Amino acid sequence: MFVTLLGSLPRPPLPDDAAAEAVLDAVLALQAEHGLEPLTDAGWGVGHPDPVASWRASAARTDRMVKAVIDGPWSHRVDPAVTRATLLGLVDAGCGWIEIHEPGLARLAAEDAAGRARFGEIHAALTDGLDGIHLTLAVTGGAANAAGIETVLAGAYSSLAVDLIDGPDNWYLVTATPPTLGVVCGALSTRPDSDDRVEVLLWAGAYAASTAGRGADRVGLATAGSLAALPWSGAERKLRVLGEAGRLAQLPPDELKRRVDPRSLDLRSAALGRYDPPSERPRRVSAKSRKSSSPGD
Repeated sequence: MFVTLLGSLPRPPLPDDAAAEAVLDAVLALQAEHGLEPLTDAGWGVGHPDPVASWRASAARTDRMVKAVIDGPWSHRVDPAVTRATLLGLVDAGCGWIEIHEPGLARLAAEDAAGRARFGEIHAALTDGLDGIHLTLAVTGGAANAAGIETVLAGAYSSLAVDLIDGPDNWYLVTATPPTLGVVCGALSTRPDSDDRVEVLLWAGAYAASTAGRGADRVGLATAGSLAALPWSGAERKLRVLGEAGRLAQLPPDELKRRVDPRSLDLRSAALGRYDPPSERPRRVSAKSRKSSSPGD
């Protein structure tokens, strides 16, 4: 089970006149420090707005895998031919992982048959023949389950990344995704005041791994979107939680149960569609206990 970013990071606390390469090094180092991989330029790529040049610059500055992140043509009103050329350029440059963001998919209504057909046509053509590369479709900012899994995965994607905070109904897409494909669970909130628990992330990963026998090797944990609006310290804290969840997920089951609240690993609670942290879950008291603890005892 791997951990990665779905979105950007804030600018690191460097002098205003710091070189773009220094800024890029700082965002790559923060991700690597907390065990993220694949890394991204987190919105601070050198060579912007050329995605190929930006990816080359990032990949040259780390020994970890770096994924390229590009805007999807549907949401960003980009000519699909331009996006296709970018994909081919990244493949030629040796990029092994490309993440295409389509937040607009969350606004595609079920009754919009023409829109769903058009989205499917665009992404089928966009990804056609791109063998030997991992392609991820990312949906953040809301739920896209109304579009249907046939629309969402019309392209030749290797994995689906979804925002499970602002779009909890994206769990329907997770369960409908074929087990041969990967799932990236955007289960770490981007809000500054969120109650971030590793148990929530572990529950999300375990549930995604259990769907149709997918397995943990095809599951990733991620932020639910961009952290760019947070202060650097806030983003750093969240990546620490994300990295810790990734490390815990590698432990043997018995040891993991000793390290975290076991309810985060109980897939029977997954039928409820959520994990209730201990402080928020009502304590169950047996009839015997209630009787023995009655006033006057």
